[in-house]
Amino acid sequence: MAAASASASASRKAQIRLVSSHPEVYEPCDDSFALVDALVADRSNLLHHRPTLCMEIGCGSGYVITSLALILGQDGSGSGGSHYIATDINPHAVTVTSETLEAHGVHAELVNTNIASGLEPRLAGMVDVMVVNPPYVPTPEEEVSRGGIAASWAGGENGRRVIDKILPVVDNLLSNRGWLYMVFLAANDPSGICLQMKDKGYAARVLVKRSTEEESLHIIKFWHEFEESDELK
Repeated sequence: MAAASASASASRKAQIRLVSSHPEVYEPCDDSFALVDALVADRSNLLHHRPTLCMEIGCGSGYVITSLALILGQDGSGSGGSHYIATDINPHAVTVTSETLEAHGVHAELVNTNIASGLEPRLAGMVDVMVVNPPYVPTPEEEVSRGGIAASWAGGENGRRVIDKILPVVDNLLSNRGWLYMVFLAANDPSGICLQMKDKGYAARVLVKRSTEEESLHIIKFWHEFEESDELK
């Protein structure tokens, strides 16, 4: 029974052997795996949530958005009524994500843009599930604007330069029942971010905490405090 359960769980994630790659695109790593593990752990709530629109900011290799589509059953095994959008500032990432999605038989609308530039008028208040693995690594400020693969990790001072740009955009895009799943490093001050989001009306819960040799990761779920849900009470 345990083996069957593990197999079923694995089938709800993108398969690494089918994830495309490019020298200038961030490959799935501990942070990607932790984010997808959080989504798998919250799958029953996601299915009950029945999101209409799901979005990823910074799709990289496509591992996360592909896994989300599989978790929600876009492959025909479950509730596949969601539409998916993924963005990345790196054009190579958009190509790689397209290849990863196709290899798994799922689909998403892909946009080469910075965060959600150009999409906010269309998507404001529409996104029911948002996933973000941002550039969170503390780096010199000049690295943030280097472009290429460095854009996937360079976060500037305290790793907050890009995170602090993303959060207001997410707040604008999320629907009244919108959920945000986001990766943070301990150095980003996750507690402070939760307080900042609380001031905007969001509750928060740490779904996954994972320490590696180099970093301490937090996967945090945010939702509007006024949202009524049995899972959130």
